[in-house]
Amino acid sequence: MPKKRHQARYSKPQSTAPASLSISSTATAGAGISSNRSNRSSRGSITSSLSSSSSSAQNDPPTPLGVNDLLAHLRSVRLSAGARPEPISQQPTLPPNIRSILQLPELPPPRPRRLLRIDSSGRRLPPGPAPPQSWVSTAARQVALRQALQYGGRDGRARERRPLPGCYVPGEGSLVDAVLRRMVVDWDFQKEYCRYVLYDLPTHLRVALIAYLGVWADGVTIQDLGMVLTPPPPEEEDGEGEEGEVQVAVASPGGHMNLDFHHLDLTGSLGHSLKLRELSSFLFPSRPESTDLQDSWDAPEEESAINVPRPLLPNLTHLSLGINPDYAHAVSWRHLVAFASHHAKLTHLSLAFWPEPAMTPNAKLASFVTAQGRSVQYGGTGPYSHSLDNDWAEAIVVLRRLSKSLYGLEYLDLTGCGEWISALWSHADHDAVDWVGDWGKISTLLLYPGYQLGDDADVAETARYWEIVQNAERVERHIRAKRAGRGRFITVETARRE
Repeated sequence: MPKKRHQARYSKPQSTAPASLSISSTATAGAGISSNRSNRSSRGSITSSLSSSSSSAQNDPPTPLGVNDLLAHLRSVRLSAGARPEPISQQPTLPPNIRSILQLPELPPPRPRRLLRIDSSGRRLPPGPAPPQSWVSTAARQVALRQALQYGGRDGRARERRPLPGCYVPGEGSLVDAVLRRMVVDWDFQKEYCRYVLYDLPTHLRVALIAYLGVWADGVTIQDLGMVLTPPPPEEEDGEGEEGEVQVAVASPGGHMNLDFHHLDLTGSLGHSLKLRELSSFLFPSRPESTDLQDSWDAPEEESAINVPRPLLPNLTHLSLGINPDYAHAVSWRHLVAFASHHAKLTHLSLAFWPEPAMTPNAKLASFVTAQGRSVQYGGTGPYSHSLDNDWAEAIVVLRRLSKSLYGLEYLDLTGCGEWISALWSHADHDAVDWVGDWGKISTLLLYPGYQLGDDADVAETARYWEIVQNAERVERHIRAKRAGRGRFITVETARRE
């Protein structure tokens, strides 16, 4: 019987190999020949061989190879040449014992991490290259800090200075510190160029600026205080001089804009560039005299209220009047007592390096002869009052008058006043400094010697230094015994033995 012919359900495959197989076979052969060549040259030769082989196998025009074909070919070349992919190191780690039992190869060590840059104080530095050495050199800053916190006396000693607590002090090396120092160095230019904006600075910056002027410049003057504490005078638009310049009217200082001004640091200025009498007149301006008494009576109440003198700093509570010991002869306790009568609100006061309290300090050696022919001492303190007689009567009287005006003090700095520290516990005719009533609120008293004892100090200087420390401890015991629970607890700060 004739065989039945069935139609094939599937088409017969073509006799020629597909293009992909010819590419792979040709690529394998080409890889064995050109395995040592570079990728760029092998890529060009393989491309040409592929195109030629494909054109010879099939009588068709060469077709351009795509990117995927080239990548697949390069990948096959690398595998056939013996290259292996890098081991993946992100594999789960095993304990060394288990790894040795299973005979697993050791994983490659992790890449070393970038070392952290740490400064001398242990703080982490920001990433990036290290700053130049000139930027991070602290030698100049340390010298400047020592100069700012110390006075250089004529005897060669470095005088200590301690700011009042709560006073704003910019951080050493900060931007505010650098800007204020630069302003003080160029103060002659700044006070003319910035005179209309100094009053508009924030209060804490004005406080720091005045303190920097006393330390870094040649002291604070009344003109400097006027630029910082009083608003600039208004300019008259219509008032022009002969040369076309605008005339500036003088404005009376007012304290309504300084209500948040509580600290005033005049350390190093008093007795040198600033006098206590002119400071008192500046902070407490007198009432302008009226030319006609009848006009002042008929003036309205609003106008008379404006003419009432107001203090420039009505809420001042922290005041530093520390002086340079070289200018101790230029300050007066008489003026201080008069000045204190206007500042009953003071709670913190510094009288560092002030001389011995006396109303007539220049009359220690003066005397006069009475009608009976007796020689009488002119002043209240003579040349031998303290050394032989142990007489502190005048100093006690001055301190009593001062305490009656400054009865609100809580902090008193008497650094460098070791020459007359005995007046703080002495008696004269049953009179002494009142540590229970007038100065019963004082809880912190500073009685530092005012300088550091050097290694080359002689025996006499060392004995004098520790005598001041012992006297300060005696003052502390005296005040505590006087109060006996009736006043605040007193703490006397002084140098301590190590």
